[in-house]
Amino acid sequence: MEENSAIVDKTTYSQDWPIYDKSQQIEKARFMELLSDLVLEVDEPEQHKGRPRLSLRDLVFASALKVYTQFSLRRFMSDLAFAREKGLVDSTPCFASVGHFMEREDITPILKGLIALSAMPLKEVETKFAIDSSGFRSSKYSQYMRVKYHDLKAHTEHEWIKAHICCGVKTNIITAVEITQAYGADSPQFISLAQQTHENGFEVKEMTGDRAYSSRANLACIEELGGTAYIPFKSNARARAGTVRLWKKMYHYFMLNREEFMQHYHLRSNVETTFSMIKAKFSEMIKSKTKTAQTNELLLKILCHNLVVLVEEAVRLGFMPKF
Repeated sequence: MEENSAIVDKTTYSQDWPIYDKSQQIEKARFMELLSDLVLEVDEPEQHKGRPRLSLRDLVFASALKVYTQFSLRRFMSDLAFAREKGLVDSTPCFASVGHFMEREDITPILKGLIALSAMPLKEVETKFAIDSSGFRSSKYSQYMRVKYHDLKAHTEHEWIKAHICCGVKTNIITAVEITQAYGADSPQFISLAQQTHENGFEVKEMTGDRAYSSRANLACIEELGGTAYIPFKSNARARAGTVRLWKKMYHYFMLNREEFMQHYHLRSNVETTFSMIKAKFSEMIKSKTKTAQTNELLLKILCHNLVVLVEEAVRLGFMPKF
């Protein structure tokens, strides 16, 4: 019996260890400095009467630092005290105040705005982007099967929420994000993510996504932004007479120049790398209990990811990020 001597040619990418080592050694200190600079862009609400409120900027800083450390609300208080000693915050809200703050609906748009702002220092670097989604599980269990089938022994599953992101394929910086519940469809988020990326100052030359995003509207959106969408066609897709010009053009390119098309498309794997980075560093588990707090916690994970990316890219490119 002959042994199979075929060797699979697998592309590998080497790590730039000197850059990685240096950035990891300074990451936490630089993360807090960047976060302190970033929250200065948060507008403090005016207060004309009543007991003085806690600083909105300090609460955002504290919430992000809590998610970065992955400590419990009580255990991360020493990190917050250290940040105040360094002059990075003006006050140290108590752990209960930070927990209540993350349950507020009005901070969700603030966090999305900070994510977009945190990506902008790399707008001269990124011109090619990828869109995808991934689930993050909560600590709560779904009782759906038990309720529907009245079976007390039915399997229970964690509840989870879904992050839809657009990221640059060079640095893995996230330029736009939408959060939906577990079974939120992917394709309807495409145009919003692409337009947000463009509005934030990025030049969109290429956008990639898997077959779930294959639609005429999504192709047209990227063309209107001045770029090309490399999205594989589904097996039942056709380019018949009367078909939209752009759809027909990309369909024939996909069918007749498959290898060249796939070279562009395979940049999409970087968005999967981005999700892996977030889950490895900040956990795939959402610890918050309420829906709003879960959304805000996931946005904070993404914000922390962007700041960590900035720390490494600042070392690699030799620049000081400015917001």
